Amino acid sequence: MSTPYLTRRSQLETYFDRTAVEAWSRLTSDAPVSKIRATVRAGRDAMRTNLLGWLPEDLTGLRLLDAGCGTGALAVEAARRGAEVMAIDVSPTLIGLARERLPAIPGPGSVDFRVGDMLDPWLGRFDHVVAMDSLIHYQAPDIVRALAELSLRTDGSLLFTVAPRTALLTLMHAAGKLFPKADRAPAIVPVTEGGLRRRILREPALGRFAIGRTRRVNSGFYLSNAIELRKQASPPTAGAASR
Repeated sequence: MSTPYLTRRSQLETYFDRTAVEAWSRLTSDAPVSKIRATVRAGRDAMRTNLLGWLPEDLTGLRLLDAGCGTGALAVEAARRGAEVMAIDVSPTLIGLARERLPAIPGPGSVDFRVGDMLDPWLGRFDHVVAMDSLIHYQAPDIVRALAELSLRTDGSLLFTVAPRTALLTLMHAAGKLFPKADRAPAIVPVTEGGLRRRILREPALGRFAIGRTRRVNSGFYLSNAIELRKQASPPTAGAASR
């Protein structure tokens, strides 16, 4: 990947692994949080439910990548539905929390929490990839390049979220600077859905993927847009079509 992607990834590792460990530990638990964080928690819960709803109800025998898994809530729910989940994050501390919180998974599902880069090709192939709020920190060109790399080893769907560029989001971020540092999220990069769609359609590696469902979740200081990319069946060859 490009230098901007690697630079941003390093910044995110520092933020989540050192600067805001306690904040994210509380946000992703049932512990009391500030009113600001409560809206973020509610929004993340709604988005996670939405993304899980776009996956098959029965994931038995399917392999899923939770790209940027944080403390593992989505990974656990997918495993409970039978998936073999590879859950990866750049933050060793968040992965440590995820492992501590991992409950017993009944049935065939499992979760393998790892520290690393979600684009690492050595992670293998997947039926589905979910990147919830892990690409929102990148510029549109890097988002599309990341999706292109993930698409090379995805056989079903790519589900991801972006921060929509809206006047409301701009206002919230301006207002957010007034709050204590403990209540601030890491910098996100709003993008327009139309511009992102055009970039996706121009990316050769994504030629086999069609843009499917979209869903925006707006909960106080949480605003995120989910997008589905679904792999299409291979078109028949000329010889096959004539037989």
